[in-house]
Amino acid sequence: MHYILFDGSARNQFLPFTHTRPVADIRCGIMTMRQRWEHFTGNKTSTATIEYLQKVFPQGNDKEQIYINAAVFATPELFLAIGQLNEGDALISENILLAVRTEKALQSETDFEDFTAYNLITYNGSVQLLKKVWDIFGLNGKAIESDFTLLTKDRQSQPLPAYVTAINPSNIFVEEGAKIYPCIINAEAGPVYIGKDAEIMEGCIIRGAFAMCDHSVLKMASKVYSNTTLGPGCKVGGEVSNVVFFANSNKGHDGFLGNAVIGEWCNLGADSNCSNLKNNYDIVKIWDESQMKSVNTGLQFCGLMMGDHSKCGINTMFNTGTVVGVSCNLYGAGFPKVFVPSFSWGDHVKMVVYNINKAIETANRMMERRGLTLSEAEKEVLQHIFEQTENARTLMHVG
Repeated sequence: MHYILFDGSARNQFLPFTHTRPVADIRCGIMTMRQRWEHFTGNKTSTATIEYLQKVFPQGNDKEQIYINAAVFATPELFLAIGQLNEGDALISENILLAVRTEKALQSETDFEDFTAYNLITYNGSVQLLKKVWDIFGLNGKAIESDFTLLTKDRQSQPLPAYVTAINPSNIFVEEGAKIYPCIINAEAGPVYIGKDAEIMEGCIIRGAFAMCDHSVLKMASKVYSNTTLGPGCKVGGEVSNVVFFANSNKGHDGFLGNAVIGEWCNLGADSNCSNLKNNYDIVKIWDESQMKSVNTGLQFCGLMMGDHSKCGINTMFNTGTVVGVSCNLYGAGFPKVFVPSFSWGDHVKMVVYNINKAIETANRMMERRGLTLSEAEKEVLQHIFEQTENARTLMHVG
């Protein structure tokens, strides 16, 4: 069976992160949404996403294929129900399409919105899904807990060094090759997962639920609060609380970041700080790029959303609920605007357009440090985003 993970219209709720990836490759918990489904399918999945991303995330086709809603968290019960679908069946829950088995090639948003032509089967089990961009950090703790159970079942953890102060060590799992120096790990409130070749430097204080993916690094004397994930290759220091780092991003120095999501290939300069709570304790609003207006999150705590390849200089300060697009470069003493469109360069006083060729050069320089470069297809994606977001820059007076 060929499994295809589809975006549908939900992708617009997860900007700026879905500028550069399908919903399936959002990380929430230890794994991405795709990795979780592939854990159950036992095979690689393909993707039905917006046209400009399909070159980087191709969609295969097969006579025996099932399309699965990428925003839905995979569970054994749901996967079993999906496996029982026959040709022409669609599995739904509260009018949300969970999966459909069809020989037809589906791709556009409308293909996944009108599913009345199929034989509808109601799924009565529990369904958890990402609905809004702030769910990425909001659901991260529960996702870490469920992923921890999936990944560690019937497996033996590597031993913790004797010099580590561990509270509830049975709830800590260490993969092969991980390096752990003297630190405090409190896994009483939630599990702690330390991936392959990850490193925890001296003096760190960690409270679960917490996940370090492969090759990630926690810098010396870091303070990590619950519901935080360091994606593969990330380097993080300072104080973080309920933050999801996707992959290969750096916050290597002191400074606070809370209730936030950081994409791939980002860098936060030394002593950068982000507010996650308003001074008047009011509910936080953030910018919805698909609607080009502020929306109410319903949350009292909400920090920074930073898209791929964006950077900020030392001592940068971010207001509560700030959204930064793709390939931005920010600096200066004041607070940037609460919405910084993709390919913006500057400070709180003046923003100019970040030249697309220079942005690509910068991205390649950072990636080359990890032995990687942008493919031609990935360069085309950045070019498309640059053109697509011109109106947003004009609206925010970037130029």
